[in-house]
Amino acid sequence: MARVLSLIFRRILTLIPLLLGIALFVFVIMRLSPVNSAVSALGDSASKQQIAQYNHEHGLDKSPPVQFVNFIGDLLTGDLGTTQSLNKPVSSLVEEALPVTIELTVLGVLLAFVLAMVLGIVAALYRDKWPDHAVRVMSMAGISIPSFWLALLLIQQFAISRSWLPNAGYVNPGEDFGGFLKSMAMPAVSLALPVGCSLARIVRTSMVEELDKDYVRTAYGAGLPPYVVVGRNVLRNALVNPLTVLGLRVGYLLGGTIIIEAIFQLPGMGTLVMQAVTTNDTSLAQGTILVIAGCFVVINLVVDLLYMVANPRLRGGH
Repeated sequence: MARVLSLIFRRILTLIPLLLGIALFVFVIMRLSPVNSAVSALGDSASKQQIAQYNHEHGLDKSPPVQFVNFIGDLLTGDLGTTQSLNKPVSSLVEEALPVTIELTVLGVLLAFVLAMVLGIVAALYRDKWPDHAVRVMSMAGISIPSFWLALLLIQQFAISRSWLPNAGYVNPGEDFGGFLKSMAMPAVSLALPVGCSLARIVRTSMVEELDKDYVRTAYGAGLPPYVVVGRNVLRNALVNPLTVLGLRVGYLLGGTIIIEAIFQLPGMGTLVMQAVTTNDTSLAQGTILVIAGCFVVINLVVDLLYMVANPRLRGGH
C-alpha cells in the first residue's frame, strides 16, 4: 500500500512542471498575438493616454518575466483575468461553462467506452467469423465519420424529421434530469461514435492476444466456464492498452466539444473559446485554454492511475 501511495504521490508531483510549462507556453503565445489587449477592451477610438493607463493598471507595461511571475501568482489564487469584451472575471464565466463541457465529455467517454467494449469483445470472441467482420466494417465506418457531420445528420433525423430530441439548447440536470439527457444525447453520440469505434479495434486486438495465452487454455482445461475466464482474467488484462488509449482520446473529446457545442448551442468551454476568437478577447482565450489544458492533464493522470490498477504488475516496477 505504501508503494502505491508513493507512486501516486510521484505522479502528482510530475504535474507541477508540466502545468508550469503549459502556463508558460500559453503566456508566450498570447503575448505574441497581434491583438492589442487595451484596444480590444477600450475600442479603436481609445487615446494613447487611455491605452497607457490600461496597460499600467493590468501590468502590461512591465517586463515579460515580471508579467509571467504576476500571471502565475494570479493563477495560484484562481484569478484568470478579466474579459476585455464583457469586462467580467474569466473565472466566473469558466465556472458556468466548465460543468457543461465536463458533463458532455464524461457522457462521451462513457458511451465510447461501452461501445468499444461491446464491439471489441464480440469481435474477439467470434474471431474471423461474421460478427467479427461486421464489427470491423462498423468500426471503419464509425472512424471515417467526422463528428460535425454526424451531429448534423443526427439533428436531421431525430430533431427535425421526427422531433424526438431537441436540436439545440441545454437543460440543467438539477432542474430536469430527463431533459438534460435528451439535450445531451445527440452531442454525446456525435463525440463518442468515432472514438468508440477506433477504441473497439484496440479492445479486439488486446482480447485476441490474451485469449491466445497459455493461462486461458489452462483455465478452460480446468473446467472453468467461459464467462469466468473472460470476465475475471482475460478482460482485466486486456483493458490495460485500451485504458491508455482512452486517456489520449479524452483530448480529442475535449477538442471536439468546441465544434459540437457550437452546433448544439451548448454554453460550455467550446462556446467560450469561439466567443474569445470572434471578439479578439485574449484574456478569455488565455483563461479557457489554460483550464482545458489543465483538465486534460488531470484526466490523463486519473487514467494513468487506472492503468496501474488494471495492471498490478506495474506497481512492483517503481
